[in-house]
Amino acid sequence: MLVRSFPAPMFATNCWVIAPSEGSECIIVDPGMPDISRDIEMIIEEHKLKPVAALLTHGHLDHTFSITPLADGYDIHAYIHSEDRRFIADPAGIHGEKFISQLQAMTFVEPKKVSELKNGSTLELLGMRITAIHAPGHTRGSLMFTINDEILVSGDVLFAGSIGRTDLPTGSSKEMINTLKTKVLTLSDDLRVLTGHGPETTIKFERKNNPYLKELTS
Repeated sequence: MLVRSFPAPMFATNCWVIAPSEGSECIIVDPGMPDISRDIEMIIEEHKLKPVAALLTHGHLDHTFSITPLADGYDIHAYIHSEDRRFIADPAGIHGEKFISQLQAMTFVEPKKVSELKNGSTLELLGMRITAIHAPGHTRGSLMFTINDEILVSGDVLFAGSIGRTDLPTGSSKEMINTLKTKVLTLSDDLRVLTGHGPETTIKFERKNNPYLKELTS
């Protein structure tokens, strides 16, 4: 499987480009900010890929900022949980007060093609089975995705050695704990984890070393 990523200039959000192989169709995950469409284009051109879908792990702007020019530019669907969809066009509703003042001078619209996902929704793309896992806590509509039982795209739920913050609008520490117990700790150790920020990891490594997971299993 071909997996390429780069950190967006603002907030170092990992944008992932995933394909079965060189020269094939691909999916794009969490195109961040500022507009990183050209950076994604360069990866696509380098590996001769054809985008067929864009996945959003949640509605925070550092994961959705470039989704409209990207999805509309390639005429592809953007997929997001139903709880977070409205924040594509209204990001002020999911960010803290400090950030809201900066957003008031900007205009946001959602892509022409948006599809909503729920827990257990599956997408058959690129000969791969992509399953959405509803994982609230960081936001009410946070998602993780498993790909062929080989990869977990964890968004801002699980990081290498840490977890996502829960203090922004729609976040919940109680829901995050439940997500970690019932959605993360139940996953296979063998899963390669592509995180929303920072380095990739594995479920096995996090189960043994992540203090937030260790606390729940002690």
